[in-house]
Amino acid sequence: MPVYNAPLKAVDPVETKRYAGLNKAEFNQDRINDACREIQVFAEPKGIWQVYEYNARTGEIKAVPPVCINGEKIRKHLALAEKVVVLAVTVGEAVEIQIQDYFKQGKYSHSLLLDAAATTAVEQAADDMEKAIRQQVAPLGYEMVWRFSPGYGDWDIHFQPEMLRLSQAATIEIGLTDSMMLLPRKSITAIIGLIPKENFCEQKKSVHNCQACAKQDCLARRK
Repeated sequence: MPVYNAPLKAVDPVETKRYAGLNKAEFNQDRINDACREIQVFAEPKGIWQVYEYNARTGEIKAVPPVCINGEKIRKHLALAEKVVVLAVTVGEAVEIQIQDYFKQGKYSHSLLLDAAATTAVEQAADDMEKAIRQQVAPLGYEMVWRFSPGYGDWDIHFQPEMLRLSQAATIEIGLTDSMMLLPRKSITAIIGLIPKENFCEQKKSVHNCQACAKQDCLARRK
């Protein structure tokens, strides 16, 4: 049960601006920087992951009990994988409390910027955790494809309960609402395919491709 627990060195203001939907807007950079610094103080990054055997032909994750992945894009993404890593990561509840407090005070724009900075923070925590995972699987002869989460492409968000079970996310206090929203809200679950190095194709080294995602109205979409 590998657990990840490391502080954020910084929160990226460029990504924060993108998540705030301000990519094309003129906006006070100092306010974005302030939000990034504030979230860094309150963020408590924690993550956990598990490795499972995977049958790419049937889409079966060989857990107990086993579970099958449905969705053309996610199955294609994992087509060369022999194993999968199922992970969960969060930056904790304190960031959410801070965001809500500013909203209740009527500081709506700062609340929005903090929300975007918190999204950036959890994505960075997931990136950092991926690096830790890569260090462990590389000596075993595996390459990793970029992480893929329920809700991306055609992978149904209703797979989230299985993601929490498979990653053992309750260990780091991540839960789920009836509407499939993760709690704390700034949390992520994802799956990573592990491909034997001899089968690994250069194309698989690319990062998440927004053009492959069906969410055309996403404010964080990279053009």
